[in-house]
Amino acid sequence: MLFRDRHDAGRRLATRLARYAGRPDVIVLGLPRGGVPVAAEVARALGAPLDVLVVRKLGVPGHEELAMGALAPDGRIVLEEGVVRMLGLDGRTIQEVAAAEARELARRERAYRGARPALDLRGRTAILVDDGLATGSSMRAAAAAARALGAQHVVVAVPVAPPDGVDPARLGADEIEVVATPPQFDGVGRWYDDFTQTSDDEVRALLASLNAAGAESAR
Repeated sequence: MLFRDRHDAGRRLATRLARYAGRPDVIVLGLPRGGVPVAAEVARALGAPLDVLVVRKLGVPGHEELAMGALAPDGRIVLEEGVVRMLGLDGRTIQEVAAAEARELARRERAYRGARPALDLRGRTAILVDDGLATGSSMRAAAAAARALGAQHVVVAVPVAPPDGVDPARLGADEIEVVATPPQFDGVGRWYDDFTQTSDDEVRALLASLNAAGAESAR
C-alpha cells in the first residue's frame, strides 16, 4: 500500500504543494467526505483556511459504484459521456438520479457549513483535494464550481490517480499535483491500508478544528 490512511496521504501530498505555504489568497477545499481528512493535513501544512466543496457522484441506477457523472453545488451536471453512450442512458434517467443527489448535496451543505457564510472564491487560489481520482467526474464538477464561484486559479491535488487521469485541462484546472500514478490503478481504495469511510461528524470536527486554529493564529 502507498498510504497508511487519509491523514498520511494528506501529509505526503502537502509536500508537493509547499510553494503555496503562507499565501493569503490560498484556500484548501476538501471534497466530502473522504477528501476532507486529506485536505485538513494540506491546509495545516500550508497555513491555509480549510473549507468544503460539496459535489455528488451520479451513479448508474443498479450499479451505483459506476459513475455516469457528477453534480456541482450550482446544479450543473458533468457527464461521463463514454459511460452514458455505452449504457444508452437517457436524459430522464440522468435527471432523476441528479434530483436525488441534489437533495443529499443540500443536506451535506447544511450539515457542514452550519452558520458559516456561503463559499466565496473571488480572487482566490483554490486547491481542490480528494483522496484520489478515478473517473475524475467529481473533480471536474468541483473545478467547474470553483470557477463559477470566482476562483482565479484552480489546483487539483490528490494522493493517487491513474496515469491517464492527470491532465489538468481535462479536469478544468490550471495545475494538478499527484503523489503517485500507479500503472495498475484498480481503484482509489487499493492504495490505502485504512480506507474506512469518513463520517459527517469527522468532517465537521476537522472543519471546526482547523478554522478555530486559523482564527487563533490570526490574532
